[in-house]
Amino acid sequence: MSNPNAHDIKVLNGLIETTLDSADGYGEAATETRDPDYTSLFERRSIERQQVADDLSEAVRGLGGDPESKGSILAKAHRAFLDVKHALLRNDDTVVGSIDSGEGFIAAKFEKALEDPNISATTRETIRRAYALVKADHDEVHDLNRSLEGQRDASNPLYPQ
Repeated sequence: MSNPNAHDIKVLNGLIETTLDSADGYGEAATETRDPDYTSLFERRSIERQQVADDLSEAVRGLGGDPESKGSILAKAHRAFLDVKHALLRNDDTVVGSIDSGEGFIAAKFEKALEDPNISATTRETIRRAYALVKADHDEVHDLNRSLEGQRDASNPLYPQ
């Protein structure tokens, strides 16, 4: 007998996987940066993302499913690429830029899930609550990245003074 909540469980598990990837990415970023403020921010975000994943996992269990417990292979490969890139460039700008890119990806996944017409109202509300946290983080990191880009541009000798 199939679970009548199978679609909701599948959507939530996809979000759990992406959120775990995000938590892992923040954890790795915390070890990569040399700025103690970034280290603190990224460590806090890693913990927050793990909590979001735990909340989504609880929702999956409530629907009678088994929650995803690992991130994706693709994300692990992407982080390995970013580790090499950061090692070559050796600056915090690349770490923040990579986090910004990842934040855009996770926000888009949550937005797509919210637009899914086949999920239940309860699951949609669970996703909406989680997305509110993800979206706020995305906006903050995006603003930080833009600020860093502006600082780089302003220090460029070709930048009009």
